[in-house]
Amino acid sequence: MTQTTTEHGYTADKEAYLRRLKRIEGQVRGIARMVEEDKYCIDVLTQVSAVNKALHAVSIGLLEEHIAHCVVGAANESQATGDPAAVNEKVQEASAAISRLLR
Repeated sequence: MTQTTTEHGYTADKEAYLRRLKRIEGQVRGIARMVEEDKYCIDVLTQVSAVNKALHAVSIGLLEEHIAHCVVGAANESQATGDPAAVNEKVQEASAAISRLLR
């Protein structure tokens, strides 16, 4: 499920996320160039590891934003309405995202 409002948990940090993703994109292009140039496999693997670590950091940040904004917002909504459905949905989304990150 996706959030129906236009503001997401990461909205305040959107530009920082975009900068990080563009930097990662450049790293991936650099890895492709290394392969094209037949660079030493261990050097390529080192760069792949760096990209994985950078993507992991972005993923964790987005997950933290989701919990802080979306889950907490749903909990507040649930408390106000007395209906736990919204918070249950957001917690399930967070759990599914964590599961995907651990694969």
